[in-house]
Amino acid sequence: QVQLVESGGGLVQAGGSLRLSCAASGRTFDSADMGWFRQAPGKEREFVAGIRWMSDITDYRNSVKGRFTISRDNAKNTVYLQMNTLKPEDTAVYFCAARPSWSGSYQYWGQGTQVTVSS
Repeated sequence: QVQLVESGGGLVQAGGSLRLSCAASGRTFDSADMGWFRQAPGKEREFVAGIRWMSDITDYRNSVKGRFTISRDNAKNTVYLQMNTLKPEDTAVYFCAARPSWSGSYQYWGQGTQVTVSS
């Protein structure tokens, strides 16, 4: 069982930066791949960034490569998403998610945090 709580969202001008945090509780955190997803109104949820459990290999959707950085601090049971050079198209609700090592799917989700980027 994993509980995830996102924070750090808000309103920012285009070109600005935000750092999202995802605090995890539960003993499965160390064995879970972590990811960030986002969903804009009327659109499907989409993958943003992920970081793997053991290797810390990261993956990003093409539209955020070079702008976003995902990282994790195991001592704090926290995963971060540093978002730089934000664009209006980044506006969405951002969700933190965990994919346990025994699962091929992300099974645990946070409540989401709103990110709004103005022109």
